[in-house]
Amino acid sequence: MRMRVHIGECEDGAVKPRWVRWTVIAIALLMAAAFALSAVPSRAQAHPAVPAPPVNAPADYQLGAAYRPADAVRVVTRDRDARPAGRYDVCYVNAFQTQPGELRWWQRHHPRLLLRVGGRPLRDAGWPDEVLLDTRTADRRSELGGVLGRWAARCAAAGDEGLEPDNLDSWTRSRHRLTRVDNLAVARLLVRSGHRAGLAVAQKNTAELTGAEVRRTGFDFAVAEDCEVYAECDAYRRLYGAHVIEVEYADQGRAGYRRACAARGDVWSILYRDRDLRAPGQRGYLRSGC
Repeated sequence: MRMRVHIGECEDGAVKPRWVRWTVIAIALLMAAAFALSAVPSRAQAHPAVPAPPVNAPADYQLGAAYRPADAVRVVTRDRDARPAGRYDVCYVNAFQTQPGELRWWQRHHPRLLLRVGGRPLRDAGWPDEVLLDTRTADRRSELGGVLGRWAARCAAAGDEGLEPDNLDSWTRSRHRLTRVDNLAVARLLVRSGHRAGLAVAQKNTAELTGAEVRRTGFDFAVAEDCEVYAECDAYRRLYGAHVIEVEYADQGRAGYRRACAARGDVWSILYRDRDLRAPGQRGYLRSGC
């Protein structure tokens, strides 16, 4: 946008005082600076009506087994059917794949949302009890968005403040049936539903998203698993600043967790957990934070 600033003579031919000319110049420079800043991509920020999790707060990741968190813990993530812990509570939903044990529910109520290859549901090779959900058409995306929106509303009604939709990157495991664009379209629907319910919504993993994609989708914070191991943490930091919850898993070794703490332990929440997310008292349970 081009702006013209006229200085010099007034309409009656008189010359403007010097202070008037400098004032006009200053205003023009301020306007130009504001315009330039508005064109620069900004870091993702929380929706004004939904507070993101507290920054650099002790966190716990309790999927599969809900238990009383340590007194110092301020952020707790639990499954959508679990009762909130009474801290800053994040509700986990498996948004792009079926949750283990729920395949029959999908077959009964939303069979066409199960992605099929050769007539058979396509399972995640890494999690074979999870079937990918079909985001390929507008009507399927709308149907899936409706299911996820109802879940978000229930999470909010139960007392959760945040929402963590998992498996956004299911297109990478879909044998080229799904696309990044279609999955992000579903994510936008879910973010809108979450915001209407008063929930901050996380980008879960998927470090390859661009700043423009994140802003269009409307994510408020990020949950990053093993970002130290895969050298992805800087990508989340560029997009979200300190609004990141990092989870490093014990089966990758403690060295990555130590590096993460040294690099970002005073910036955002970093959690060290066993991969199976066991509860205290169960063999193999591990949890620490920095």
